[in-house]
This record gives sequence, C-alpha cells and structure tokens, in this order.
Amino acid sequence: MTKDLLLEIGTEEIPAKFIPNALKQLETTAKTKLTDLRISHDEIKVIGTPRRLALVVRKVADTQADKHSENKGPAVKIAFAEDGTPTKAALGFARGQGVEASDLVVKDGYVYAIVQEVGRPVAEILPELLNDIVTHLSFPKNMRWGNLDMKFVRPIRWIVALFGDQVIPFALPGVTSGKITRGHRFLGKAEVEVNSVEDYFAKLADNFVMVDQDVRRRVIKEQIENLAVSRGGTATIDEELLEEVVHLVEYPTALCGSFEEKYLSLPPEAIITPMREHQRYFPVKDKSGKLLPIFITVRNGGPEHIDIVRHGNERVLKARLADAKFFFEEDKKVPLAERVEKLKTIVFQEGLGTLFDKVLRLERLAVGIAKMQDASQPELDTINRAAHLAKADLVTGMVFEFTELQGIMGREYAHINGEKPEVAEAIFEHYLPRFAGDVLPQTIAGRMISIADKMDNIVATFSRGLVPTGSQDPYALRRQALGIVNILIDAKYHVSLNAIANQAMDLLGITDTEQRAKLLDEIQEFFRLRIKNILTDEQLRYDMIDAVLATGSDDIYDTWLRARAISVEGGTIAMQKTVQALTRVGNLAKNAQSDSINANLFETDAEHALFKAYTEAKVAIEKYQQEKNFQGILTILASLAAPIDAFFGAVMVMVENAAVKNNRLALLKAISGLAGNTADLTKIVVM
Repeated sequence: MTKDLLLEIGTEEIPAKFIPNALKQLETTAKTKLTDLRISHDEIKVIGTPRRLALVVRKVADTQADKHSENKGPAVKIAFAEDGTPTKAALGFARGQGVEASDLVVKDGYVYAIVQEVGRPVAEILPELLNDIVTHLSFPKNMRWGNLDMKFVRPIRWIVALFGDQVIPFALPGVTSGKITRGHRFLGKAEVEVNSVEDYFAKLADNFVMVDQDVRRRVIKEQIENLAVSRGGTATIDEELLEEVVHLVEYPTALCGSFEEKYLSLPPEAIITPMREHQRYFPVKDKSGKLLPIFITVRNGGPEHIDIVRHGNERVLKARLADAKFFFEEDKKVPLAERVEKLKTIVFQEGLGTLFDKVLRLERLAVGIAKMQDASQPELDTINRAAHLAKADLVTGMVFEFTELQGIMGREYAHINGEKPEVAEAIFEHYLPRFAGDVLPQTIAGRMISIADKMDNIVATFSRGLVPTGSQDPYALRRQALGIVNILIDAKYHVSLNAIANQAMDLLGITDTEQRAKLLDEIQEFFRLRIKNILTDEQLRYDMIDAVLATGSDDIYDTWLRARAISVEGGTIAMQKTVQALTRVGNLAKNAQSDSINANLFETDAEHALFKAYTEAKVAIEKYQQEKNFQGILTILASLAAPIDAFFGAVMVMVENAAVKNNRLALLKAISGLAGNTADLTKIVVM
C-alpha cells in the first residue's frame, strides 16, 4: 500500500535568489535519504513561494524494503582458534553485526555475517527523516530568531507534514508539525487546514497562492507578453530577471506603466538598468527594437486597485530616471580623457597602487599582448588609447549611481567625445564576459584589453597571497580566468600565458625570482583547471583530457585544438590500437642510451619497414605541426600501429649485441617522441 507524502516549511519571506537552490537541495536530500532508508516511491516534486518550501513525494511505500546483506569480517585464521572456537575478533564482529558467533558463515577464507533486517513501518521513520531534511538545508545566509538555537534562512512559522491524511509528528524549535498552512499574506486566510496533497494544492489556490513555481513562471511570462502586445510592442524578458520575479510573488498579476518620453533621450541601457536591476521591471520595445516609454512589472496580488499600484511604480521609476538624466547631463560636461587623472584618488588594491597605476599597466600589457599577435601600428594605437580611457567612466556620476553601467557609459561618453568608434567599443568590451554565458569581445582592441585587465587582476591578487580556495573567490578570479580562456579560444589566438603573466609581473614590480617562480606555478595550475573544466563540460573523457594536459597548456587555443582532435580520434578502434602500440614502444624506449639510428645495423625486414614508416611519418607530422593540424598528426600516428606490431612480432629488441640493441632502442625512442606536444597517448584508457 502507498500514500503521498507532503512536507511544507512555512517561513517569513525568503530572498528570491535563495529559493531555486533551496528547492534543488530539498529534492536531492529527500531522494538520497529515501533511497538510503529503502523507502520506495514514485515522483518527487519540490515547489516553493517566497513564504514556503514544499516537498511532495507520490506513492510512498508504507513499509521499508527488507534488507539482506553479507558483511565481510576477519579472516578465518583470525576469527577461530585451532580448536574451532570463536576468538575475540569473531565475537566482536558478530556482536557488531547483531548476530550470534555461531551464525557466522565461512567463505573465501573469511567469515561473513548474514544480516536480515525486516523493514519498519514508514510512518515510524518519517518524523526523524523529515526533521533531518529540514535541518540539512543550507543557505548563503541564515538567521536566528527569538532566543531559539534554530538557524534557518528566515524564521519558520509553520510546518505541514502529512503521510496520506495523517500528520507526521515532529518538532523544530518553536514550531510543531500539523496540517495547517497559510494562504496569501493579504488575500488568503491566516489558517488553512489541508488533509491531502490534492487538498493542499486546491485550498492554496482558493487562498490566492499559486504554489507551483513552474505554473507561476508560465503565467507571468504569458501575462507580460500579452500586455506588451496590447501596447504595440514586445517585452524584453531577461530569463534571470524572470526567475527572480517568479520567486518574489505568490499570486502574480502583471501591469503596465509608463514614463515620460523625454527620458528616451538617455542611452537605452541607462533606462533599462534602473528598470531591471533596481525595480525588477521588464522593458518594452517596438518592432524596430527601439525602446518604448512603457514598462511591465508584476505585483504580488490580484487586479484590485491596480491603478494605485501602477501609479506608485511610475513615481519610483520617474525618480530613478530623473537621477539618471541629471548624472548623464553633468557627466557630458567633462570628457573622459580629463577624468583619467581622477583615478589617482581611487585605490585599486591595498599595496598595489591606484586605478591610475592600473591604467598605466593596462596600456603597456594590452599593447604587449597585441605585439605577440603581430598587431599593426594603427591597431596598437587604438589599443593604447582605449586602455588609457578604459576605467575613466568609473569616476562619472552615472556609474557611481548605477555601477552596472561601467563600460557601457564609457562607450557612450567616448562616442560623445568624438573618440574613434573602435576605441569606444573596446572600452565596453574589455569588461566582457561579465558572467557565464555572456558575449565575448569581438574587436582586437576589446580582446587585448580584456585579457590584459583580467590577467593584471589575477597576478596582482595572487601576489598578495589571495589565491581562491574552495568556494571562496571574493575577487571573482575564476570567472576572469575563464573569460581569458574563452576569449583566446573564440579569437583563435596562439599566445603564451606564461609570457603574459611574466609581463604582468614586470609591470607590477615583482622582481624576487623565488616569488615569481611560485606565482607562475600557481597561475599555470589555476588556468589548467579552467581549461580542464571547459573540456569536461564539452563531454571529453577524463583520460583524453589528462593526455592533452600532460603535454602542456600554456597555449590555451593550441590545447583546445589538441583536445578537439583527440575527442574525434581517441575513441576509434584505430586509436585504441595506436595507444597499445605506442605504450609498448614507450616502455622500451626508456632504456635507450642514444638518439642515433643507423639503418646499416637493421637485421630484419620489419626493422627496415618500421624505420621507413617512421621517416615518412616524421615529415608529415612536422608539416601538420606547422599547420596546427592535430587530427592529421593523430591519423599519422595511427598508421604506425601496424608496422610497430609487425616489428615486435619479428624482432627481439633486448639482444646481447649492444650495438644492435641500442640501435633498435634509438628507433623506438624516436617513434615515441613523434606525438610531441599533441598528447601523451599512454594516458588514454584502452576500452
């Protein structure tokens, strides 16, 4: 017999950004604990609103599954004395397993305890289980309330716990489980009795709580889109903002407000940012993509008094836009170039000078990286000018008020000041990518300054001993390193990370040889882990990743190309045979005492054939190395498997004649080196 399980943790309003992860934890914890306790069930669903986190498990068995296990104990010679009586070791093992020593079974030279555990009624297990589920939830920030020891994201005010229609009794500090939930804070009843899962959904719906976040998301999106269409536009629905709004409301009603058209003279981002980041509004654009003087927001309630709500939102946005317009007009009075000097008043990092000092480093580092890519003089001039102005908007009123606009306003003011378009775009692009999935810089200047800015941040922060550990990364260095990696791959740049890092250390005045070597090792490992994560996300096998990284990762794009090549070739039967052959070659090549190969010392046709195959392969591989055609290299290596196998089938390498032996070992050493820096194929696991 089965029953549905319901757990609802009722709280004061939980921050919207905490809810998705809390629901994921709730589902994972419940699934793990039910499995560990041998409680069978069907679907697990987690649902939540700002005031509740809930778990629904369908068709939960009313009895645990029985458990049969054979637990291995000590060896027979330890478990029993010569006369066959159990020793203390056997008695202790039996006692720990809850069986008699006489019931121990001998098998494979060891004693085993056969444990039969009859399943308990699930109703007896659930109180402790649900208590564990609640107390195992973790949040970025917790609260204590009253004089209670309980810590949770927000004070817990009620708990609903039902198995079928029966209350599961358990208690947390200050609250006891029951069957009383609460409706919408303003529109619903303060107490709502529920007697089953279906009753729970139905009664909350009657009390203005749309408890399923997936339903809320669909309803909110439809309402926003329909409202925009009714006003002759299209809503710009940012998925991250939509997700936040979903977890801000229990009963959504979208409404449309407006603002004065005079504010459309502001840059679009200066309007959208206050809307989205500060007010959680959705902007609306016309068919040509031009911003309309309207916005859409979502209230937590019904359509009653919607005009009052609209008016309140319009007043708030008007104040924000008025501030933006004031700052914009004031900022335009001072050119960006004149603001650079003011960066001397802003500390970059403790002990690392000011932002003005950083700009000076940025100019030289970005130009240095560009020279590694053989940039032209006009390109170098653009990079130098854009780097000089890159941080100037940080001292503008607009960016001081709306920090999300850094780079965006720099680009806008550069256009207004008559800077070259490529300079203005590079000022914006040097902050890219700003988050996971963000666009990458596409101009040469933008890429160079972005790489330089991020590398300077990484080297500077590492030099202060602030290397990210565990989940701690206050300066977002992992994101910045990942940004560099993605830029290099996207732009197809072959550049040495070590060279960039060394130049950054020069500019930071790091001269101690020992410190530089330590920093370089740390930075190399830091980037190696970033490229490893990227390759793992691309579903590359761990052994193939290890094979590629074993031959170096200083040139990120080169490393990525080698990984892509091996991902194509590595799983083929031909490559599996190649791995086996080259592994055998490598094992013997370690004994080589010379690099010199004398064809006159060959005694068999197999030796001559292998030497000929090696010579031809060497020429082809050198050509492919120049072209960075790593898949071609792997194909050539695969062609050596047959002559290598034939060689080992016909030739004894370790013969008594030293000259012949060393000549054969020299040939094998030369073959083992053909893979070069493509990959260490011996690390690939043969399936």
